Amino acid sequence: MRFPYVSVAILSAVVVLCFAGPYLYGVDPYALHPESILTPPSLSHWLGTDRLGRDLLARLMQGGRVSLIIGLGSALIASLIGLAVGMTAGFLRGRVDKAFVVVVDLFLTFPTFFLLLALVSYVEASVWVLIFVISITGWMSMGRMIRAESFAIGQKPFVKILRIAGVPGWKILFKYFAPLLAPIFLVNFTFGVGGAILGESALSFLGLGIMPPQMSWGTLISEGKEVMEIAWWISFFPGLMIFLVTFSLMQISDWLQSRANRKEVLV
Repeated sequence: MRFPYVSVAILSAVVVLCFAGPYLYGVDPYALHPESILTPPSLSHWLGTDRLGRDLLARLMQGGRVSLIIGLGSALIASLIGLAVGMTAGFLRGRVDKAFVVVVDLFLTFPTFFLLLALVSYVEASVWVLIFVISITGWMSMGRMIRAESFAIGQKPFVKILRIAGVPGWKILFKYFAPLLAPIFLVNFTFGVGGAILGESALSFLGLGIMPPQMSWGTLISEGKEVMEIAWWISFFPGLMIFLVTFSLMQISDWLQSRANRKEVLV
């Protein structure tokens, strides 16, 4: 599989747009323009305006910054939790592994999105709250894959030799297990970022995520649903950004997975 140059370029462009764009564009995303309510894309407002006359491009960049921070932050935390817990369970086995299986089964008893809804309904949503909530509901798949691979690594002769030689367990985990588990970590992390952005967008669309005056791509889509027939651009462009980011991440993840599989075959 070829390196996904287009996907990397799209993802890089979106990141630059969201984090550097507001400084270059210079338009206040909260500024009201009563004379330009629901204006379609034009030279004065490149992506049009919303029901209050606010510039959609400025709001798209500001909301994208929030969505990307939540996606990256929650995916990183969830991946690290899954890596640490799965690697420990696969290495120590016994009671630790049984406890891991019980905890994962309890989490998987409830659909992830409904678990998100249940948790968010009891706390006031913010960027850091959503990062925490999404991360603690998204580590299970990573943990299960890491646990399974750790079992396989633990059966290798060099690991048995290290144990017989009395090498500390933490040193075996960090020096020998972690590098072998890195491809799985990267693949799941890229998938996790896309899933976290979609999860945050869904919560914000339902009114349980980011609340005004803050904004995300999900809240922008929600704001445009009532005027979809006369102002398609309000929901279209945030939805397009979510699609581009998640599609690019999936292509990058597929490439990472193909590379990891190729290395396993060579080994």
